[in-house]
Amino acid sequence: MTDPIADLLTRIKNALRVRKKQVIAPYSKIKVGILKILRDKGLIRGFKIEGDVKKNFIIYLKYDENGEPLIEDLKRVSKPGRRVYAGYKELRPLRRGFAFRIVSTSRGLITDEEARKRKLGGEIICEVY
Repeated sequence: MTDPIADLLTRIKNALRVRKKQVIAPYSKIKVGILKILRDKGLIRGFKIEGDVKKNFIIYLKYDENGEPLIEDLKRVSKPGRRVYAGYKELRPLRRGFAFRIVSTSRGLITDEEARKRKLGGEIICEVY
């Protein structure tokens, strides 16, 4: 697998489309940061790590009262073949603040809003609509 982050985002998107309650994905440290941001924003119910030798995530998805997913789309921006970097001044709000980016900075993974507040730039990992 050449892009494990894109794999995680695709697994979540596909599970949301078929209204699954949970999805399993392979473990990595950067994925922990992405899932923590999604959990803190209230877009997933949570996640847990299972396994000793081969670790996996079990991600619990969240829907609104009508059964519609809270995440409209997840889009991978920076890819292994083309990295995308931005300074904090270039991180403008998406959809007038209703969407956000996850940015990898020297302080770890944070949202674009937090990066602007802290005046940090970095690699744009993905966009969440």
